[in-house]
Amino acid sequence: MQFNSYIFILFFLPITLLGYFGLNHIGWQKNAQGFLLLMSLWFYGYFNYSYLLIICVSIVVNYHIYRNMKHARKPLLLLGLLFNVGLIFYFKYYDFFISNINAVFGTDFILKHIMLPLGISFFTFQQISFIVDAYRNEVREYSFLEYALFVSFFPQLVAGPIVLHSELVPQFRDKEKKKINFDNLSKGVMLFARGLGKKVLIADTFGGAVDFGIAQAGTIAVGEGALTISEIIIVMLSYTFQIYFDFSGYSDMATGLGLMFNLSIPMNFNSPYKALSVADFWKRWHMTLTRFLTTYIYIPLGGNRKGKVRTYINTMIVFLVSGIWHGANWTFILWGILHGLAQCFNKLTSGVYRKIYDGAGSVLGKAGQGVLKTIQWIVTFVFLNVTWLLFRADSVTMWTQILRRLFVLNLDVREELVETFRIPKLRYALKLFGLPQDNGYVLGVSTAVVMVLALMICLCFKNNYERTYRKNAASLIFTWGLLTVCIVSLSSVSTFLYFNF
Repeated sequence: MQFNSYIFILFFLPITLLGYFGLNHIGWQKNAQGFLLLMSLWFYGYFNYSYLLIICVSIVVNYHIYRNMKHARKPLLLLGLLFNVGLIFYFKYYDFFISNINAVFGTDFILKHIMLPLGISFFTFQQISFIVDAYRNEVREYSFLEYALFVSFFPQLVAGPIVLHSELVPQFRDKEKKKINFDNLSKGVMLFARGLGKKVLIADTFGGAVDFGIAQAGTIAVGEGALTISEIIIVMLSYTFQIYFDFSGYSDMATGLGLMFNLSIPMNFNSPYKALSVADFWKRWHMTLTRFLTTYIYIPLGGNRKGKVRTYINTMIVFLVSGIWHGANWTFILWGILHGLAQCFNKLTSGVYRKIYDGAGSVLGKAGQGVLKTIQWIVTFVFLNVTWLLFRADSVTMWTQILRRLFVLNLDVREELVETFRIPKLRYALKLFGLPQDNGYVLGVSTAVVMVLALMICLCFKNNYERTYRKNAASLIFTWGLLTVCIVSLSSVSTFLYFNF
């Protein structure tokens, strides 16, 4: 079930809220948790009921490993890791592995074309963290109901954030959180509405241009009809903004839904395009994945405690895992490697940059430091754009062919690409200023305006976690107006991009 669907907004969410708080109100607290668990499983199984067997088996096996951990700690830790990693490998990477074996050794092993269960990377990483914490004696006594709800709680089930047991299970036990809280409910609705707006009104707008550009690149990579320089830049920026507003919107909606149930879900997104380096970007983008990789891979490998060489090796391992985690394609693996190299470069040059920055400040003052920061931001943003294009490309070959087209001088732009950015009635506004009103000019101006507005939202506004939500008439009108516009705009349900990972 999608957050941006009629059945979720108009049926599933109201029924779940009423049932959960209604059962708690009459004192049936265990029943309320059980009801929320069943609704979460229905939410997950709505995509495909065969997914339910996978997640239920995963929950049961991991819980039994946890319950017996005190009897054979290391063997059960190893069993838990092998089970969870094996689960991801089989469903997500088996065909990728076999196809590469066939390509390298000329074999003809049959691909199984296994259906990828939604959110398997998220709920499996969540359970790996739980098993490791249980091995470290950092887990309290949890009932099966509490554990199952921790794994399957629907706001964070299929696209994160990757929540720790210590963040969620104690909240299930808090009696004060079992009563409806209208402050949390109103703030949750506001967050949900803004996240829905990011997804439906902004991300999906850019998605149309991305789909056209990638389809064109896939059919005609070079030669006549291939993407031009201008079109590549538009497609690249479009995907940069699409994945930003798509993932940011989902994160806002997940947090808002959690608040409606009086449950705090950890922050997962903090204005990442304000980053001045790749290291800064990863402190802001998918923050709970960064936390998982740091806590459960980087630090156990030695972190930065065993010398510079080991630090760089550990960093590359972490980003290689990040790339593999995102998908079964060489594009994701190369994407992770490039980000790892950028992170290592950042570590290597941070001291030099600090001296240059301090020197610029002493000679040129704040203006000189401002120029350096601007250059830093531009370099980082360009790197993110180029690597996001790799992230979206169907293959590494497609990515390299697109990049090569950047050196072929052709500035033409097809109307089909920019039609999605058309601003209604813009023609009349241009007429007032005596500007041309032909279709090509209107589309060009529309595209530029939409791109600039998207960039301004990314750079000049607070993220929704930082906002102060006032419960007044203006907020009420804006929130319900935005919800109405979004619901009316749900002509087709588009999948969140991170559902694919």
